[in-house]
Amino acid sequence: MLTWEHAGQTGAARWWSANGRPAPRRLVAVDDRLTADQAVRYAAQGTAMLWLGDFHNARQLLSAIDRRLAKGGRGDTARTGLTDAEEFYRLRQGRAQRSRMMSLILVPLTFDTPGGAALLPLPRAPQVGPAVEFAYGPHPGFGEAPAVVSLQELIGVQGAYQWFVTGIDIPAVNGSIHPHYGTFLPTRHEYVDLVARAPLVRREVAFDIGTGTGVLAAVLVQRGVKKVVATDIHQRAVDCANDNFARLGIQGAAEAQLTSMFPEGRAPLVVCNPPWLPGSAATTLDAAVYDPGGKMLLQFLAGLPRHLTDDGEGWLILSDLAELLGLRSRQMLLDAIDRAGLRVIDRLDTAPTHRRAQDRSDILHAARSREVTSLWRLQARRPAEGRSAPTV
Repeated sequence: MLTWEHAGQTGAARWWSANGRPAPRRLVAVDDRLTADQAVRYAAQGTAMLWLGDFHNARQLLSAIDRRLAKGGRGDTARTGLTDAEEFYRLRQGRAQRSRMMSLILVPLTFDTPGGAALLPLPRAPQVGPAVEFAYGPHPGFGEAPAVVSLQELIGVQGAYQWFVTGIDIPAVNGSIHPHYGTFLPTRHEYVDLVARAPLVRREVAFDIGTGTGVLAAVLVQRGVKKVVATDIHQRAVDCANDNFARLGIQGAAEAQLTSMFPEGRAPLVVCNPPWLPGSAATTLDAAVYDPGGKMLLQFLAGLPRHLTDDGEGWLILSDLAELLGLRSRQMLLDAIDRAGLRVIDRLDTAPTHRRAQDRSDILHAARSREVTSLWRLQARRPAEGRSAPTV
C-alpha cells in the first residue's frame, strides 16, 4: 500500500506494476504547479510523484523530463571513442536510468463500481478501462480498491493494448498473432520466415521452448506438425500463446504449458528462439530481449540431447548481433554446442529487414546493418563420433 498527504487529507492505494517494478519507497502528491526541473530533482532522489492535476499536463511534464534527461546525458547518436560493447552498455545504462526516473511520475486509478471499469480520476483523462484490465487484471484486488501506477507504464500499456486488439498479420500462420502485455511482439518477420522454410523431416510432434506469443508453434502447425507442445516460464506468455492458438483454431494441435524449459518426453523437433542479447533484465519486458549471462541459451543447448528422439533435430534461432557488438563470440557459441554433445548439420541465414538496420543515425548502425539471423539445425552426436569442435 502507498499513502500520501494532499490538501489536508490522507490517501492510500495499492501499488501495481505490470512490468515488475518495485513500489517506490518515498511518495509525494503533486499537481499542475510542479515544474519539470522540480520533478527531475525529486526523481534524482528516488522520490515518486503522484500526479493529481490535469492529465494532459502530466503527459507534457513527462515529455519535458525526458528531454531534460536526454540533454543531460551523453546522447544516443554521438560516438565517444568506446568499443561497440562499451557503447552498448553505456546506452543501456543511460536509457535504463532515464526510464527509472520517468517511471516515478504516478497516476491514480479508481473503479466506477466494485469489479467495474477502471477510471483515471483526473481532468481531461482518457478512457483506460479495457487497457487497464488487459495489463493489470491479474493483480490482487483488481476492481476492488484504488491503485497507483506509473504514468510511463500506463502509456505503454495503452499502446500494447492496441497491438493486442489489432493483431499482427503473420503470413506464415495464415492469420494474426495478438500479443499480450509483456510478450515479445513478432514484428521482425525474418526469424519467423526461417522456421517457415527450414527443411521439416518429421511432423508427428514438436516442442517450442520459450514460446512467447506462440507464433513459432503456430507456424509449425501450419506446416503440418500434428502436435506442438509449447513452454514458457511466464504465465502471461502461456496464456497469450493458448489464446492465439484458440484464435487461429489450432488449439487441438498446439498447447502451451508453464515450465522452466523442456516438457516431459522427447520429440523429433525442438525449436527455441531465446533472447538474442546477453545482459541483465531489470523488468519483465527486458526479459524478452536480454538473457542474463546467456543462461537460457546455454540451458537449451545443454538439455537438448535428452529431449530429442533418435536423429531428431533442434532448431536454434539466433541473431549474431551480440557477436557483432562484442558481447559474445562465435567460438563461445560453437563451444557450447560442442560441450552439449551436439553437432551442426546445417545453418540457414537471413538478413535483417527491420527499420533500425537502415537507421544511419543509430550509434550502433555499423553492427546492426551487418546483422544476420540464423536457424542452426542441430543433432545429438552419435557415441562413435566423439567430440570435435564445430566449424560452421
